[in-house]
Amino acid sequence: MGIATFAAQAIEEFQSTAAIAPSSRFLADAMAGPLPLAQAKTVVEFGPGTGVMTRALLDRLPHDARLLSFEINPRFIEYLGEEFVDPRLEIVPIGAENVMDELSKRGLDRADAVLSSLGLSLMPKPLVQSILEGASKAIGDWGVFTQFQYFYRMRLEDGRPSYYDVGRALPEHFGSIQRRMIVRNLPPAFVYECRTPRRS
Repeated sequence: MGIATFAAQAIEEFQSTAAIAPSSRFLADAMAGPLPLAQAKTVVEFGPGTGVMTRALLDRLPHDARLLSFEINPRFIEYLGEEFVDPRLEIVPIGAENVMDELSKRGLDRADAVLSSLGLSLMPKPLVQSILEGASKAIGDWGVFTQFQYFYRMRLEDGRPSYYDVGRALPEHFGSIQRRMIVRNLPPAFVYECRTPRRS
């Protein structure tokens, strides 16, 4: 059912899903692996879709942790609510750029980790900057942020295809960035592991 749900949305709203197939478990492992999940209290997810990354996070999180998953696609929100019956998971039905406001509403000033599956290459640059700024603030000095981008790294600008590398935007918000390529995914993808400068 997850694949069927994803396929329907990918065809109808490629601009929001930014993908042609759900993420593989290899990509999910590469995204969740660098995050400090074993002792995490609060983790944030951007763009859970049909929950491949969500499941990888929940499988690794302590029983008393909480996962805030930001999703704006109504069909995905409905699907996630049916698929995941887990008290640690809260679906937040607004844009990821609002992450700091949503953390504050819950009495939180930071998260231990942020994982993003958003198709940043298809978003307006000001929105991308706002999302990355929010992620940087959310992880503070000690958290970790992961983001993936498909190998082809193309976007449309004024109706024309152009090359876009999210890796060029990350240094404006993060002091430490590592990149690895995951071939066993359709299509192959780069995973970025980011941290902010840490105080001595």
